[in-house]
Amino acid sequence: MADTDLVGLVAALSRRAKRVASVCAGAFVLAEAGILDGRRAATHWELASQLAAAYPRVRVDGHPVFVRDGHVATSAGITAGIDLSLSLVEEDWGADVARDVARQLVVFMARPGGQAQFSARLAPREPRHPAVRRVMDRVTADPAGSHTLATLADSGGVSVRHLERLFRTEVGMAPGRYVESVRVEAAQTLLADGTGTVEEVAREAGFGSSESLRRVFQHTLGVSPTVYRARFRSTLGDRTG
Repeated sequence: MADTDLVGLVAALSRRAKRVASVCAGAFVLAEAGILDGRRAATHWELASQLAAAYPRVRVDGHPVFVRDGHVATSAGITAGIDLSLSLVEEDWGADVARDVARQLVVFMARPGGQAQFSARLAPREPRHPAVRRVMDRVTADPAGSHTLATLADSGGVSVRHLERLFRTEVGMAPGRYVESVRVEAAQTLLADGTGTVEEVAREAGFGSSESLRRVFQHTLGVSPTVYRARFRSTLGDRTG
């Protein structure tokens, strides 16, 4: 970012470019050039707090694989750049061409941009409070179980209010959001590896109905369960050995 000639060139090019994109720490260059001001942006999760502190006008989100905000796209770590690139190919040339490119690169079809950089179950890598660990274990062991705030607080041996404070401090999200994240991951696995209908997947993952599953998938991943399954099965089905 100290290379003013580079930053100036990036700023000038961005003004006449159809699209501007960055991978991983490249978001810092775009931020320094002012391209991300007022925009939502992604970067590698380890760098998200640094980017947010250095550039307060940028709405940093360290969770998604990549983020599109207008004509500007930013992605997480190196492999996330492949996901972003495949999404751009699909936008320009369609899903069939994007699948061909994915096969040529020997990768799966692009992960949706809203997909988390890593499993929700790994996010609080070392939760310090035993109540948090107990609740996490309960949810991941049975995503479809009854996980109301009251039952989670009871399993953790703390009050609802205290559990909410603990989760926000150690996990970075509310307990309900964590439950939803684990259920989304369970549904992703069932859709990619199983043969059940969307309705069956919804029940098994804890969403209750296919409509609830579709609503959460659309909000979280930006695609429907059916499209997600098609994407992740398209390259798997073409493998011959």
